[in-house]
Amino acid sequence: MTFIVTENCIKCKYTDCVEVCPVDCFHEGPNFLVIDPDECIDCTLCEPECPAEAIFSEHDLPEDQKHFLALNAELAKEWPVITEKIDAPADADDWKGVKDKLKYLER
Repeated sequence: MTFIVTENCIKCKYTDCVEVCPVDCFHEGPNFLVIDPDECIDCTLCEPECPAEAIFSEHDLPEDQKHFLALNAELAKEWPVITEKIDAPADADDWKGVKDKLKYLER
């Protein structure tokens, strides 16, 4: 099983989660983070650290977010690993909870 970063991370990109990951499975894109499903060990440490509540276990993934499982796997192959917390975008709080943000995903 793996954990998945979902839509609410787009344009928020808080990185509190990366600091607690014991296997460095987070990858960073321009305005989104993903989890490499091949590296994730299902430790559950990242989920409670996410201020945007954008991380779910594969089994608890909301129906409307299921496509993020494949998206995490795809982008983890393209984006670099991130292991340290960085500052969130200045407008991250404005984007937290906004719906239908997939169109804003930068690859």
